[in-house]
Amino acid sequence: MLQKNAIQRYVSYAAYIVALFVLGWGFTPYEDIFLGLILGTVISFINVLFLYYRVKRAADLAVGGKKVRSLGLMQRFALAGLAVFIVFQFPDVFHLVSMIIGLMIGYIIIFIDSIFAT
Repeated sequence: MLQKNAIQRYVSYAAYIVALFVLGWGFTPYEDIFLGLILGTVISFINVLFLYYRVKRAADLAVGGKKVRSLGLMQRFALAGLAVFIVFQFPDVFHLVSMIIGLMIGYIIIFIDSIFAT
């Protein structure tokens, strides 16, 4: 199970990454790419936080001997679908491929952090 300090590290990493993307949006001619990355990363970390709280709740229920119904897969898919909907509504503002890459960033950070965490 994710520990509270791990989720704080993930949020910290996300803040730094989004700050870098905001700098890229502000100082490069690739505004649509960086806005797609920002949108995808924000949705990704909302999904990571949501998954953290659902896993924590599921662990508490399992310890109490109750059945766990779901970890919220459909709700996380719906958030990703919302991001795709936003990109399709504003194709001149957001870049689709960079938004998809941004959706993966949260899970990539979890993977990398688990490798280097002691």
